[in-house]
Amino acid sequence: MDGLQRHCRDCATRYHLKVPPAEPRAVRPCAEVPDGRKLCTRCGVVKPHSDYHRNASARDGLNARCKACRAVGARAGHLKRKYGITEAERDQMIADQGGLCCLCLRAPAVHVDHCHKTGRVRGVLCFNCNIGLGLLKDSPDRILRAAEYLEGNAWKPTIVAQGVYRQPS
Repeated sequence: MDGLQRHCRDCATRYHLKVPPAEPRAVRPCAEVPDGRKLCTRCGVVKPHSDYHRNASARDGLNARCKACRAVGARAGHLKRKYGITEAERDQMIADQGGLCCLCLRAPAVHVDHCHKTGRVRGVLCFNCNIGLGLLKDSPDRILRAAEYLEGNAWKPTIVAQGVYRQPS
């Protein structure tokens, strides 16, 4: 590739003038914004430049949406990509649980719990319960052994001879 286009500039101009636009573009009205501030295209509020992430490819070097609007979109996109649910579905699950974690029944439910093998969403848990299940590798055997341990039935092998152990039943 030599970095040049296939057609000369005049031929490309003639081609693009012949092709009718698919549909007219909606043009946003230009708003008067003081220096050091920018209008967010999503919420429509004029905010200082510090409320925007940098974007090197933008004309002014800033994103079109403010940090708060981008965060809302990122959260919704994360739920859809990772779990296949919308924010409304997650909120409905939390309401069905009474707003509390399914396991401890004390802390507010904020973290979506899912099966790592099938990807199926199981419920919404608090941070500690969600991390606890993850550290136990979602293994029912490990969770049952942990419950027995907490009840005082420690899982300890018994030494029968040197290097020979008998497992508890």
